[in-house]
Amino acid sequence: MAPRASWKGYLKLSLVSCPVRLYPATSASERISFNQLHKKTHNRINMKPVDPELGLVERSDLVRGYEYEDKQYIIIDDADLDAVRIESNHTMNIEAFVDEGEVDVIYQDSPYYLAPDGAMAEETFAVLREAMRKSGKLAIARLVLSSRERVVTIGARENGMFVCTLRNPNEVRGTAEYFGNIPAGKPDPEMLELAMALIKQKETHFDPKNYEDRYEVALMAMIREKLKGHKPIIAAAPERGNVINLMDALKASLSQSAKPPAKSKSKAEEAPAKPARKAAAGGAAPENPLKANLLKAVGKSKK
Repeated sequence: MAPRASWKGYLKLSLVSCPVRLYPATSASERISFNQLHKKTHNRINMKPVDPELGLVERSDLVRGYEYEDKQYIIIDDADLDAVRIESNHTMNIEAFVDEGEVDVIYQDSPYYLAPDGAMAEETFAVLREAMRKSGKLAIARLVLSSRERVVTIGARENGMFVCTLRNPNEVRGTAEYFGNIPAGKPDPEMLELAMALIKQKETHFDPKNYEDRYEVALMAMIREKLKGHKPIIAAAPERGNVINLMDALKASLSQSAKPPAKSKSKAEEAPAKPARKAAAGGAAPENPLKANLLKAVGKSKK
């Protein structure tokens, strides 16, 4: 069965236009979902509309209402919505082009695929697609989806185009409330170098297939066990390690990434460390333990 388009209309750039179809690029149909059942009968519960005065009512008796004051509504019917006609109901008119990296990811919302609607549109579609690909630009346009005009970006993707709806600026929260109390001081250069070395060790190419939903997998395993009549297998949560300072954590992380686990030291090998601590306590100010551990970690990573 051919996929069903969410929107059909025209992609327009100045005097150039072509018919297009818009399709959702993602699907949640494979996610595990639950139904609400009565605890005794296990019958599925139906959600029915209820009027406070009349009780149960038919869905055919429902109308749309906009609350303009507290408990005061104006009724909006289909004819009213049909009367609200703007260009973006049926046309994605490209208003501007921006660099691909200029659109902040926080504004990106829902992804869609855009394809030509019919063979007659393919040539025009291909010209617009390749022009955006070669220029490294995204188009900015608008269209009406679900009774709401959305600003979208349009870019080349394989043989088609990729459309992403953008959130309205008033939907995006400012950062001051969350980041305002975070100190702006610069980190210790040596610790920063060590952290960057750890990042370097873990560099890879992103492949979404490597990041399956482990909770979903565990949930399905539990469901299968229950279907067999077994008790669910409860996986214990990982134990929290002892709290150590940042340098020790970075040092341990680098050691684990760069080489096999080190053999545990004997008490005799650890003994010389004790006099050093006593000497430091005797008079001179002790060396910053965080910086000292960083130096040791950097030295090990270079060997």
